[in-house]
Amino acid sequence: MSGELFDLTGRRALVTGAAKGGLGAYAALALARQGAEVVVADLPSRGADLDATVGTLLATGAKARALRVDVTREDQVETLVAHAADPDGRLDILVNAAGVMLRKDAFETTLDEWRRVLDVNLTGTWLLNRAAGRLMAGRKRGTIVNFSTVYAERVGPVPESAYYASKAGIGNLTRAMAAELGRQGVRVNCLAPAVFYPTEMTAALGDDPERLDWFSERTMLGRLGVPGQDLDGPLLLLTSDAGRYMTGQIVYVDGGWSAW
Repeated sequence: MSGELFDLTGRRALVTGAAKGGLGAYAALALARQGAEVVVADLPSRGADLDATVGTLLATGAKARALRVDVTREDQVETLVAHAADPDGRLDILVNAAGVMLRKDAFETTLDEWRRVLDVNLTGTWLLNRAAGRLMAGRKRGTIVNFSTVYAERVGPVPESAYYASKAGIGNLTRAMAAELGRQGVRVNCLAPAVFYPTEMTAALGDDPERLDWFSERTMLGRLGVPGQDLDGPLLLLTSDAGRYMTGQIVYVDGGWSAW
């Protein structure tokens, strides 16, 4: 397959959850290396880590800038998408990597905690799909990649009911948005990784070698995912012309976890 199919030169991309240390930051770098101009976004409280991501992107020669956003706020999401687009209102790629995790079982989880996880992971993803999808549909072109997890399909060993439920919703949201936007020239897909280590969310596993070994042994490839390597190819497939006939798909990047 020609490398030109993965070329993103001249395309405008928005990546949420892109502060240093998360999968969003690695996603932004993968897009930039293929020539995309990248706008990265995260919470205002994570401004320093977000600026660090921009510094890394600029060091590669990419065009990049940062915007602050709370993805649970409709007004902020609409403003983010408008400012991420180029002066002509063009936004080619949206990658939704913003998310939170809550390690509590259902009986200890409070209603406010439940709502927070769903607001960030599911409602935030919907708000961004809606805002960016509307913009892309107007131009009859664009691609959206939502982030879920393999544990939306097969729950993991840690009690995280709110997290699992929110991520499962992202899968069907992806299919629904793909159905609504397909005739408008917009593709919507979903990446569902297993454990990638180390990232901000998984760093605590380093204090528990037995759990790290357990996750590694549970995968067919016998190891955890490597940030900045193992997810880049699937991401570029979904965001480039190489995946131009793919929409409504949940792509598991899990070392074989979901196939047992």
